[in-house]
Amino acid sequence: MRRSISRILTLAKRNIKEIIRDPLSLIFMLALPLFMEVLFYYIFHKLTPQFEMKYLAPGIVVFSQAFLTLFAGLLIALDRASAFLTRLFVSKARSFEFIFGYALSLIPITFGQSVLFYLVGGIIDPSIFGMGMLWGILLSVVTSLLFIGLGIFFGSLCSEKSVGGVASVVIMCQSVLSGMWFPIEGMSEGIITVMNCLPFRNATILIQNVLNGISDPFNDFWQPLIIVLAYAIVAFTTAILCFKKKMKA
Repeated sequence: MRRSISRILTLAKRNIKEIIRDPLSLIFMLALPLFMEVLFYYIFHKLTPQFEMKYLAPGIVVFSQAFLTLFAGLLIALDRASAFLTRLFVSKARSFEFIFGYALSLIPITFGQSVLFYLVGGIIDPSIFGMGMLWGILLSVVTSLLFIGLGIFFGSLCSEKSVGGVASVVIMCQSVLSGMWFPIEGMSEGIITVMNCLPFRNATILIQNVLNGISDPFNDFWQPLIIVLAYAIVAFTTAILCFKKKMKA
């Protein structure tokens, strides 16, 4: 167990160094959602409650995490294309250690995104400061596991040329199927049911409910949390199996 943890931490440290070497990608993942948060608030918050900062800030936090799918996918796909992983495959490291090493290196990005977007949102609307914001930051790490797991799976399966197109589907789904940009009350029951069964809307409303208060513990907290975790577990399990197959090949 100690050896596994040591190998995971060693790989995570290496991946963090690789991430730092590409600062433009980090700036993009922070600057674009931040620009959208400020711009959409000042344009639309007087027109619809959907863009009030107490809903927009947590929505932007989860939306920015969707870019981790692309980031994680490219990171592992590029390593697969190089001789780095080929050399590591002859070591005693197992597939889950590789996967957790990549995932662990991306957690600081998630934390930094959440803190930045909440702080900027709080400067604009100080009412969002409080314990709800702190819980939202902590839970954002949980919701990020969904997108990190999907990114690692895509990176284990696809080449560095195709992973971008596949990951962009997740970004689009988070944008369209989360309901963060528009009210869903006027949509058909069938579409709403599909949205409630997928993790994208559940991840968004989980963070929004924690920030704004929970009236129904099961429907507002536990149900969306369980759905997000279920999808994250499936994503990581599939990624580990796929990566293990690539190692044997």
